[in-house]
Amino acid sequence: MPMNYSLQRMTSADASLTVQWMVRQYGFDPAEVEEWVAHLHFNWPMSVKAVDGEGVPIGLLNMSDYRIEEETQLIVAERPQLLARLNGLKYIAVFSFIVAEPYRGTRLNYDMIQSLMPDLQGYDFVFIPVMHHLKTHRYWQRWGAVEFYRDPMSVYYMLPISSAAKAIAPAASRPAPHHLC
Repeated sequence: MPMNYSLQRMTSADASLTVQWMVRQYGFDPAEVEEWVAHLHFNWPMSVKAVDGEGVPIGLLNMSDYRIEEETQLIVAERPQLLARLNGLKYIAVFSFIVAEPYRGTRLNYDMIQSLMPDLQGYDFVFIPVMHHLKTHRYWQRWGAVEFYRDPMSVYYMLPISSAAKAIAPAASRPAPHHLC
């Protein structure tokens, strides 16, 4: 397969495309995904869309400014000190990262993330929630992401960028409680 594609920063005009891709990929309820896209602080200028040579989207990396506690309420009660330390830092979240099937395992996903790296230097870390059943846990760990929390729905990673985040990362990491494994 020829690897002819370009990367573009997204805009709010890509909201309906994002909804379509998330519904198709994850099987979520369309109305629920529309609600997320409308209200969970998508950072469109930091989101990346890959399009093939004919302009057809082949990958979406949606970034969001939503907070950790918007993703998992349990951390508020179970690890409030950790949450306070993390919220004291500047972070951005990977809300959704989907690459079209024919492009999985190619350089596309790497190129999409790399295109953001200069801008990510302005953050302390990247917050990456990953649902338990997804296969991307090792992928994010290879990028250097560290697990800092898990609940019955997801595992929560931080990709530390600044020295302040790197100092928190080892302290944040902990083995999962047996009931969540």
